[in-house]
Amino acid sequence: MKAKVTARGQVSIPAEIRRKFNIEPKSSIEWIVEGSNIWVIPLPKDPVAAFRGRGSGRYSTERLVEERRAEKKDEDEKNNDI
Repeated sequence: MKAKVTARGQVSIPAEIRRKFNIEPKSSIEWIVEGSNIWVIPLPKDPVAAFRGRGSGRYSTERLVEERRAEKKDEDEKNNDI
């Protein structure tokens, strides 16, 4: 998915992604810069409870980054097949 950056440096998160990751108004996200890549990680509303395993499951930024890397790899492979 693509999004445009506004003159003020803002980016809209597509609705499909907001729904999938439960991103709502006032939700927080973390920006991670790794080489020439930027990772956008949605943060749970209660990170302490998430780290303790309460709620919707255990939260791990490292796990999320690894999942995103795998998704990116799959996407790159699909693009190379075209």
